[in-house]
Amino acid sequence: MSAESSGPGPETGPEPGSETGSPRPGPLCPEHGQALSWFCCSERRPVCAACAGLDGRCQGHRIRRAEERAEELRSRASAARELVIQRLGLVRSLCESEEQRLLEQVHGEEERAHQSILTQRVHWAEALQKLDTIRTSLVDMLTHLDDLQLIQKEQEIFERTEEAEGILDPQESEKLNFNEKCTRSPLLSQLWATAVLWSLSGMEDVRIDERTVSPFLQLSEDRRTLTFHAKKSKAWADGPERFDHWPNALATTSFQAGLHAWVVNVQNSGAYKVGVASGQLPRKGSGSDSRLGYNAFSWVFSRYDQEFRFSHDGQHEPLDLLRCPSQLGVLLDLQAQELLFYEPASGTVLHTHHASFPGPLFPVFAVADQTISIIH
Repeated sequence: MSAESSGPGPETGPEPGSETGSPRPGPLCPEHGQALSWFCCSERRPVCAACAGLDGRCQGHRIRRAEERAEELRSRASAARELVIQRLGLVRSLCESEEQRLLEQVHGEEERAHQSILTQRVHWAEALQKLDTIRTSLVDMLTHLDDLQLIQKEQEIFERTEEAEGILDPQESEKLNFNEKCTRSPLLSQLWATAVLWSLSGMEDVRIDERTVSPFLQLSEDRRTLTFHAKKSKAWADGPERFDHWPNALATTSFQAGLHAWVVNVQNSGAYKVGVASGQLPRKGSGSDSRLGYNAFSWVFSRYDQEFRFSHDGQHEPLDLLRCPSQLGVLLDLQAQELLFYEPASGTVLHTHHASFPGPLFPVFAVADQTISIIH
């Protein structure tokens, strides 16, 4: 038997059948009926002195006293608690700092917008006074001057009119708006997305609307998997809802308010698009009108080979990803007007987009290589 030392000097294991100290209450060894006062590190279980002895079943194993093992476990548990407290304290401190920073930015933006409004009020008050002066001058000319004098005053009248038009030009109207970008924070987006995903009771039960499926796609029986085929299928009857050129499909469900999330398995495809689209998205033709990400009615995360990007209305934003996600999560917050794409395995936010989404939105999909599947 190999016994571990509990003191400064070497220690031998117990002799078969012997017990050290007074008898202890507790479970007994089913084989020898003795107290389980030792711990076998090899078999990872408590044993009695007979099991740990020279002729016992644990002969040659690493043996420790049970109380030493218990003390070790208590020490590990204490260290684990301290680690949890330390890490949560760090996260709490970081959240508080970020909260303070963002609130200060919001306050600063509010003050700036307020001051801009006050400045504009002063400007318009002065402008109205100037306009009143010009109006009085022009009325006086028209009232008191004869035709010849009016002709002589033509240049002055033109200059006064031009001056009045200049006064009516808006002055820095953009600065009068509250800039909501001051509330955006990558850290907040990451924490918020993680919190939402943990708090959601379940993902949306998203299924494909077979009436919209492109003839280049095959839809599974459960209406969650799309498979690309290079040859057009004749199985689908044409209809007003069906995409007749691009390999697209819409979900049956649409969202008008609230918070919604769904996940798509994309590990088998090297060319796909996942996102949301308005019901106004055209379905026919090979133009950009019905091509996802190339019109004002679709917002998509796309992959082509090793290139990733976010696309909307013909604007394409390249995304630098460390690896190809095997699953792609979509988080749609219509109250905040925010669309977020994330990797479920790590909780990493891949891209966030803010927009004023028009009307109800449908989950939308496109695949031009192998298969993608909605996970439920």
